[in-house]
Amino acid sequence: MHTEHQRCAEACYQCAAACEHCALSCLQEENIDMMRECIKLDVQCAALCRLAGQFMALESKHLPSLCRICVDVCRACAEECSRHQHQHCQQCAKRCRACAQACLQMAA
Repeated sequence: MHTEHQRCAEACYQCAAACEHCALSCLQEENIDMMRECIKLDVQCAALCRLAGQFMALESKHLPSLCRICVDVCRACAEECSRHQHQHCQQCAKRCRACAQACLQMAA
């Protein structure tokens, strides 16, 4: 795998792990109704980031298209998570922004 693919794949897998942790942590919060959108986006983002990481390893010709979608979903997840003051949400937003930036470079 090329170095740039490796770096982006690592960002994707770190983002997926942060999203999964955030979703599970959100389920433990007292006011879960306020966390519903966050949980939905966490799950979607984690799934997409794992898929993008797999596509990096395969060096798929469809990678730029997938990366553009990944950028959009990561940005949406980061925006939603940043609205919540929980540490897991803030950490997730940080990882989502980093992943979006890495995928943006791959989509170019």
